[in-house]
Amino acid sequence: MIEFSHVTKEFPDGTRAVDDFSLVIPSRQTTVFVGSSGCGKTTLLRMINRMVEPTGGSIHIDGDDISGKQPVALRRGIGYVMQNSGLMPHFTVADNISTVPVLLGTSRKEARTRALDLMATVGLDTAMADRYPSQLSGGQQQRVGVARGLAADPNILLMDEPFGAVDPIVRTELQQELIRLQSDIGKTIVFVTHDIDEAFLLGDQVVILEKGAHVAQVGSPSEILEQPASDFVASFIGSDKGKRALRLKKTATGTVVVDGEGRTQGALIDEPAP
Repeated sequence: MIEFSHVTKEFPDGTRAVDDFSLVIPSRQTTVFVGSSGCGKTTLLRMINRMVEPTGGSIHIDGDDISGKQPVALRRGIGYVMQNSGLMPHFTVADNISTVPVLLGTSRKEARTRALDLMATVGLDTAMADRYPSQLSGGQQQRVGVARGLAADPNILLMDEPFGAVDPIVRTELQQELIRLQSDIGKTIVFVTHDIDEAFLLGDQVVILEKGAHVAQVGSPSEILEQPASDFVASFIGSDKGKRALRLKKTATGTVVVDGEGRTQGALIDEPAP
């Protein structure tokens, strides 16, 4: 569990990116921060692994104040996936995935075995293990980024708009892959996006943010869809919010129509729901 308690962040130029933010992020669920550019969502995400230090307040992971932890050690125990994958261009796919386990003392042989297993897990052909990032498509690079984030088997996975730079078709595939992965591995995922459809599709808990990381509403997708807390929320989720109550999620047997909380709403179908 991750708990923010009255957290603030003010930058040297006087910009207050986060203003008295408090929230509990439950374990083994996907929590999505969603909001317009500049609302503080990425700043909040990066505070969890101390890439950004808060000006005030505290952040606890499983009851422990992270301010007392060594930042590098903290980061090595938390998976991080960013936009554009952030892969090291001079490392092969397998070496990119193996980076953190090797730093933590795993032998290169064991780390490579783990890398190959994770490639299969995220839907990558293991024959690509010795290719370089420049030899992969954008979608393949993002899958490598996810595998790298999972390589040390962290309890927490931070994802900063990881699918924002790929085309819509690949983005849909990656979203479905993440849903499948989460059902298998059950990590505590904190996901940042500006896309409300993506937030409702992926999130168990969705946090809609206004400027200064003020919480406009927090709840399950169905709770927010059924009862927007304000005019701002109603406007942000859009006038067609009723149609968004049904989402499509892939299963091993086909495509099932489900609501925002994952409950089945219909039989297997071949065409997208309206």
